[in-house]
Amino acid sequence: MKSNHILGLNSRNHLYLSRYNSRRGREIADSKFLTKKLLRRHKLPHPRLLAYLDSADGLAEFDWNKLTENFVIKPASGYAGEGIVLVRKRIGKDEVRFQLMDGSIVTLDDLKLHILDILSGRFDKYDLPGAAMIEDRVKKHPRFKRYAYQGTPDIRVIVFNKVPVMAMLRLPTPESRGRANLHQGALGVGIDLSTGITTTAVHWDRPIRTVPQPQKVQPFMAKSPLKLNGLRIPWWDQILELAIQVQTIVPLGIMAVDFLLDPDKGPMIIELTARPGLSIQLANQAGLKRRIERVEGLDILPGKGIEVAKALFAERFADKVVADRGQKIVSVFETAKLRDTKGEKHEVSAKLDTGAFRSSIDRQLATDLGLLGSRTVLWHDTYVSALGRQQRPIIPLTFWLAGRKIETAANVSDRAKMPQKLLIGRRDLSTFVIKVNGNSK
Repeated sequence: MKSNHILGLNSRNHLYLSRYNSRRGREIADSKFLTKKLLRRHKLPHPRLLAYLDSADGLAEFDWNKLTENFVIKPASGYAGEGIVLVRKRIGKDEVRFQLMDGSIVTLDDLKLHILDILSGRFDKYDLPGAAMIEDRVKKHPRFKRYAYQGTPDIRVIVFNKVPVMAMLRLPTPESRGRANLHQGALGVGIDLSTGITTTAVHWDRPIRTVPQPQKVQPFMAKSPLKLNGLRIPWWDQILELAIQVQTIVPLGIMAVDFLLDPDKGPMIIELTARPGLSIQLANQAGLKRRIERVEGLDILPGKGIEVAKALFAERFADKVVADRGQKIVSVFETAKLRDTKGEKHEVSAKLDTGAFRSSIDRQLATDLGLLGSRTVLWHDTYVSALGRQQRPIIPLTFWLAGRKIETAANVSDRAKMPQKLLIGRRDLSTFVIKVNGNSK
């Protein structure tokens, strides 16, 4: 990870938050209640609100008999996961008691006292009087049962300019007391935006490869270490689409959207963040500043945010998997197979050019294959050539080179006078060795 790609706290605040995030957007994100009202108005999935308590009188009048199991008590304006109580179920007949997710037992008076603490502002960032929310608890998805200690993992997606730019999975640990909060000891696991597969991970900002297994603490764990990379996130494209939808209704140019995965209902939006934390960069081993710069100023066409994210920010995870099978040796001039909009393959002569970053396809060829149209253009980019400055459309492109499938985003240019209608840039050549006049490079 290059140092000039990393987003620091000052840069985040002054270059992006102050420019792109409105006061109203921050108010919505800072209030879980306002967030929930907005999500409900736009029919976006979120845990059902069971109660909103903003006074001692409201607490005294609340009917606790309708709460039997699986609910959460949280501050409406809390931060860093503080003040959240996860209740597994109600137990006992004579005396009303509740079992928490960590197995401990509390009384009804204990829960009421906790809510009074919330009302007094104990968990508010600015120590201001607050309100308490009670909502459905989302159960842990079976995919994560062996990876998460007690609590439910969550997924964070950072969105900028209606494009997902980075994501991570947060796994609760004994140190985090079952909470998915990195600053309390949870694991942060990077996610490849293109595939939804986990890649690198950190614990207390230190790189790790497997789930830590303290003795006598995690009996649910497998005997052999659990690898943190290669875990596929369910409903990945739906998660990205929901994250983009949220940004279209909240005036925040850069934001984080947090999700829980309900085993039956799918992704559930639980929280918005107007000031995304920066540890996500360590989890992904990638700089957020560089990713934001690549999206900033792009005129993203409606419905193309996911395609742009996958084209720009796939950390070539698929390439790493392919590279494990060995690098292919190719020549400067090769025959590639292009896929058209109907899924059919067409052979085309191609030139491999490491001097160009992005691949390029001839305009007429792209038109003939149905690849160039108003609905297929992702964005336009400026290129400087012998002909001067040009605005070129960027389109998604799938082709095969030496038997390997490559999905990328290519610019469209006029290559009518060139024998090779496809130029393959270095971005798509990371798993190839190019042989030049009998030599390889």
